Amino acid sequence: MTTVDARHARLDELFAAVDAKDTERFLGFLTDEASFRFGSAPAVHGRVAVRAAVGGFFDTIAGLRHALTRTLTEDDVMISEGEVTYTRHDGSEIRLPFINVFEWEGGLIGDYKVYADVGPLYE
Repeated sequence: MTTVDARHARLDELFAAVDAKDTERFLGFLTDEASFRFGSAPAVHGRVAVRAAVGGFFDTIAGLRHALTRTLTEDDVMISEGEVTYTRHDGSEIRLPFINVFEWEGGLIGDYKVYADVGPLYE
């Protein structure tokens, strides 16, 4: 399996962890000092800060599921595009577009950026 193929497989596993709202499994995909930015929030650095940010977000929703439509790779950077369906605590759902940018350091992600407008989720 090539490095690109291995990273695509890891990406599938990463989204499965996110969709399961499994913060600890999600953290296993990141380097110890990873940088993570979600939407317009400031970036956080390191697994402890990422755990707090991601866990805090997961607490605001009942569930989520991602559908990837395209992933582009160049060197150690992957860009994934798709739609995420969020389930609110009242059971209603909303589907929103996203783009994620991953910068790999070996088999782990050192920089993870989520470009999405989640404002409509909370309206």
